[in-house]
Order: sequence, then structure tokens, then C-alpha cells
Amino acid sequence: MLRELPWRQAFNLWLRSANRRIVWRMSFFSARSTQHSARRFFLPVLLLILSTAAAAEYPDRPIRFIIPSAAGGSPDVLMRILTAELSKRLGVAFVVINKPGANAIIGTLDIVNAPPDGYTLGYGNIVSLAIVYGLISSVPYRLEDLTLIANCLRVSNMLVVNNDLPVHNVRELIDYSKRNPDKLVMASGGNGTTGHLGGELFKAMTGSRMLHVPYRSSPQAINDVVSGEAHVTFDNLTSLTPYARTGRLRALGVSGARRSPLFPDVPTIAEAGVPGYETTAWGGIVGPANLPKEIVAKLQREIVAAVQSPTVRARWAELDTETVGGSPAEFAALVRRERPRWAEVIRRAGAKID
Repeated sequence: MLRELPWRQAFNLWLRSANRRIVWRMSFFSARSTQHSARRFFLPVLLLILSTAAAAEYPDRPIRFIIPSAAGGSPDVLMRILTAELSKRLGVAFVVINKPGANAIIGTLDIVNAPPDGYTLGYGNIVSLAIVYGLISSVPYRLEDLTLIANCLRVSNMLVVNNDLPVHNVRELIDYSKRNPDKLVMASGGNGTTGHLGGELFKAMTGSRMLHVPYRSSPQAINDVVSGEAHVTFDNLTSLTPYARTGRLRALGVSGARRSPLFPDVPTIAEAGVPGYETTAWGGIVGPANLPKEIVAKLQREIVAAVQSPTVRARWAELDTETVGGSPAEFAALVRRERPRWAEVIRRAGAKID
């Protein structure tokens, strides 16, 4: 019978049978006298074998992967590239599910409330792990409700404008907005996104007068800037690169500390006349709290290897996304550093939404 099954399924059947034999023998030892020396020796060993066998078997079925933002945006594009590589490495399918809404809270709660078995993972980023705590007074989950597995990426934002707007650099945009207060529509992918807060920080630092309009997703906001329904947007380079490359939008500045290698002629916003301006987005893979240590260790190894694979590195480089790898402890340290920083950005920009 086993010879007719695929090798992975046959191995898993054998492994489960072995686990049952281990449990039966543990029951046998438990029935013996507590003074029996064999029981005291073998039980810890058998427990270790059982735990190791379970970890070795993982994963043996598809993994749900929750992205707490809309399809087509930067997180969606980047995570679909990464999960395709992880699927090859782990030998199981990743079922990607977009659950946008409420500043990433809806999708993140789906991860928080999942069983801690490694079969529900998701994307945790600067919004769901840091920004939301400065933006909303009562977030319905804590950092301790999640297992931070590995940070994966870092990406800057870009400031772009509609091609018909009579501005060609950051200084001209600032001056134009002051001459036409609140006439320019600054579109964003939603309240609390790095595009929204990056724009609010820009306004606070320059005295620009633009009207913020949050959209349900980044693609919707970008499309309205292309059409002229809106005039300005700040968004991830991942999302804006195709538009800036083809000339459908005019790029004025990059939000990071360095120029983008894809757009070497586009200055940083700090270079272009706003000294000290800098915003950078980041994100990684998380799961519910209390994931078994063996599963976390396996996932972290495979995630780092996938991020550093030639396929992911090349495709992310085309979208100007920097690959990052690290331990769960390093991911947690990043979150702890970023929370107060973004709380200060929100305070300074006056962007709190409740």
C-alpha cells in the first residue's frame, strides 16, 4: 500500500504510526510502578522523540498566509513572490488570503486567533506592528499575541505627482501648495499607511497645504493620481516603480536615506530641500503566539534562505526592495525601536484618527 503513495505521504503515514507506537509504550510505562527505574529514564527520552518527530513532519499540508492589506499593493506583490519560493522549499502550498481593513487590524487578528500549529502565518509590517499603536488608542492585540519569526524586507517610499501638475521638483511642489492651499489632493492607500504618514510628515516639515484623501487601497490611490482625480501620493517604490519608469507619473523624491538604484536621477526628499526627512517601510512573517520552538526555528531558517535566494533577490530588486534576514529576537528589537519613533511622527503630524 505504501509503495503506491507519493513518498512524502507514505513517510508521514509511517511517522504517525511510529508516534502511535511511542504513545502506546509511554502508556505501558505509566502503568508500571513509579519506582521502576526504566520509567524514570525512558519517559523524558520518549517525550523528546515524540516532539522531534512532530517537528520533522511539519509541514504536511497547505499553509494559510494572511496579508492584512488589499490585493495588488506592495505587501501583496512582495509576499506572493516570497511564498512561492517558500512553497518550493517546504514542499507544501501557501494559500494567500488578503484581509484588508481597519489599519491592518482585521487581518492581523485572524493570525492572532489562529491555532498555534504553524498552518496559519501572515505578514506583519510597520503598520500592524508599530504605526497602529500610535494611531489608535485601543488596539485589540498585543505584540505578545504574535510570534515574530523573521523580518524580510525594507523599502523606501517615493513622492510622485500627476504629469499635468506644473511642478517638477520638491521645492516647486511646496511653493505651489502654499499658493493654492488645500487645492491639491494627496491620495494615500489608507489612514495609517506609511504613504499617509509620510505625506503628513512632509506637510508638517514644509508647511505645505494639501488635502489628504485616504483610499481603500494603494492601487486605487495611484490610479486616481494617474487619471488626475488626485494630484500627489507617497507610496512604496514597489508599487510606484512601474508608473515612474513608464512616465505615467512624475517622480520628485525618494523618502529613504539614499537614492534608489532604479532612479539614480531622483533625489532623496532630504536632498531636495527637506533636511532630516526620512521614512522607510519594513515587514516580515509572523504567526500566532505560542508556536512550537522547533517549528519557529525551521520556518526562520527557510524564510531567510528564501529571501536570500537568487529568485527572490532578483525579483525584489526589480521592485527596489531590499532583502533582510534575521532572528526572531532581531525582529522583536526592530519593532520595539520603531514603535516610539512612529508614535512621535504621528504626534508631530497630528495624524491620530481616534
